[in-house]
Amino acid sequence: MKKFINHVDDFLAESLAGFAAAHGDLVTLNSEPVFVRRKAPRPGKVALVSGGGSGHEPLHSGFVGYGMLDAACPGQIFTSPTPDQMMAAAEAVDTGAGVLFIVKNYSGDVMNFEMASEMSEVPNAMVLINDDVAVENSSYTTGRRGVAGTVIVEKLVGSMAESGADLEQCKAFGDRINKRTATMGVAFTSCTVPAAGTPTFKIGEDEIEVGVGIHGEPGRRRARFAPADAIAGELLAAIVDDLKPRAGAELLVLVNGLGGTPLSELYLLFNSVRSWLQQRDLRVARALVGALTTSLEMAGASVTLCVPDDEMLRHWDSPVHTPALRWGM
Repeated sequence: MKKFINHVDDFLAESLAGFAAAHGDLVTLNSEPVFVRRKAPRPGKVALVSGGGSGHEPLHSGFVGYGMLDAACPGQIFTSPTPDQMMAAAEAVDTGAGVLFIVKNYSGDVMNFEMASEMSEVPNAMVLINDDVAVENSSYTTGRRGVAGTVIVEKLVGSMAESGADLEQCKAFGDRINKRTATMGVAFTSCTVPAAGTPTFKIGEDEIEVGVGIHGEPGRRRARFAPADAIAGELLAAIVDDLKPRAGAELLVLVNGLGGTPLSELYLLFNSVRSWLQQRDLRVARALVGALTTSLEMAGASVTLCVPDDEMLRHWDSPVHTPALRWGM
């Protein structure tokens, strides 16, 4: 295992210290319990709190800031944060309008966020993200997994919260976005969790894992390596079958790198996605390409489609200023 590490046990603490120091103009790191919070949130605004296992950076801490999250709770690598982290984060960022928890559908995350929700004295609600169409159940979840579609939910609901919407409106909006969003990914290589020191799964040089999860969970099938157009077509067929957009629909498209794929390849994949959609009378209204929901150093990518309405497009275009996502400021 070759990684920038001093001591495995200190990996997360040292990484978070570097993150907070690099982005000290935007975020503050709380050390006990651990969470990242936004500097100077607007009083009276619904606060958005998310989190999950580390290793998926920039999700979630990289999206703390204006127009997205007010706090993020990082767990150990691929391990849920604890209820006390979530409760402390909620109390720290609540300014009187309550807190919306944005939660990816993994058993540990759901259990711990539900515990925090029940025990917290702060008024709160929850949006559960389950955008992964690859498999309905896995050892990590009951139902579909929450993956890169989380970025879209956090951006859109973050904008709505900035605009002054109340907690009920923000939750309803998040639920509506989730229902209009679907994702599927593919892995070329495994990742290596630092504490394990060995690859999470074995995969041949000429194999790909179609529908892989962001922790290296199995997908729909193990397949032979294929050209980008063919891979994009298989991912998109599953996504479009799930969303069933009308002919001529405008889509928000996210091509997400899993950590080990060069940006040049992600743009090539986006070109394949765009061509596939155009051939089926589907339009790209907005696009975002980059490594936004990763799996450590895994080579591969995911494709996310959202079928937005005018309100969603307006909130997508609104300003955002976070360590990992910035425009319109």
